[in-house]
Amino acid sequence: MSVTSVMLAGVGGQGTILAGDVLAKVAAASGLDVKLSEVHGMSQRGGSVDTVVRFGEQVPSPVIDVAGADHLVAFEIIEAARSLPFLRPGGRLLVNTRMIPPLPVLVGAQPAPTGLVDILDREGAVLVDAEGVACQHASAKSANVVLLGALSVGLPFPEELWRDVIASRVPPKSVEANLAAFAAGRAACARGECE
Repeated sequence: MSVTSVMLAGVGGQGTILAGDVLAKVAAASGLDVKLSEVHGMSQRGGSVDTVVRFGEQVPSPVIDVAGADHLVAFEIIEAARSLPFLRPGGRLLVNTRMIPPLPVLVGAQPAPTGLVDILDREGAVLVDAEGVACQHASAKSANVVLLGALSVGLPFPEELWRDVIASRVPPKSVEANLAAFAAGRAACARGECE
């Protein structure tokens, strides 16, 4: 198996770090070499948070270059557009449809970006209303796990292993809600929404 690189891009508070940790633990439990790197922006103020998980027989580095991600999972639509250069040609692009306005937009210094859906569509993005799906099956706080469910369909790990790792990583009171969110993300892909 060659090295697979997954980039998770979002803003502080969206759960990208937890999602990256779950993916890394799933890959490690499958007997693969795993490297994990995180870049924290000003997470308390909605800054960018990127997590890269690389796994395979032997992974030389946790870092990816431009066009180095096989899978890009964006937890927010502006971060999806910002991170596009890291997706390899033909790579898989999963994007949560939520937009979190950055500080310059919130204070009126800049207009909100427009045309992002068109840009992402041209790149073959699969748009997922992760908050909407999470609210139907759990709570909006589980949107990150919905995205993990969608991602899991394109990775070579058994569903039960994902479920075991998620159950071990989330607070005990939220295990059931997070497992429901994960199943909902997988189900969306099973219906062809993640092609």
